[in-house]
Amino acid sequence: MASDPRLPDYLRHMEEAAQLSLEYTADMDYAAFLADEITQKAVLFNFVILGEAVTKLMVKHADFLAQHPQVAWRSIRDMCNQVAHGYFTINTEVVWRTVQSALPDLLAELRAITAAAGQATGQALTATS
Repeated sequence: MASDPRLPDYLRHMEEAAQLSLEYTADMDYAAFLADEITQKAVLFNFVILGEAVTKLMVKHADFLAQHPQVAWRSIRDMCNQVAHGYFTINTEVVWRTVQSALPDLLAELRAITAAAGQATGQALTATS
């Protein structure tokens, strides 16, 4: 494992971003999400957090990521790049579908992976929210 001790931190940041996005949209349907610009922006900000954490992980912990190919690491990073650099072309339907279909699975995977990272580094990790 790389000497960077922040692996669990990056994973926790990802967990938190996914969890918050799900909480923000919990009582919404697509029409409500589309009408709520504040929630859209909050979710998009969390997509940036997810992608930035993945970018750090790709650079500093590529071996660890390779042990968890079930997570679409590159797709998460690519979504972040789309949000950060293509903000005039963001498709809210794609964002909504991602929150509804991909984030619950991602959150479950991250919780398991975070636990594994804690065991690998000898740190006791607590789940977010």
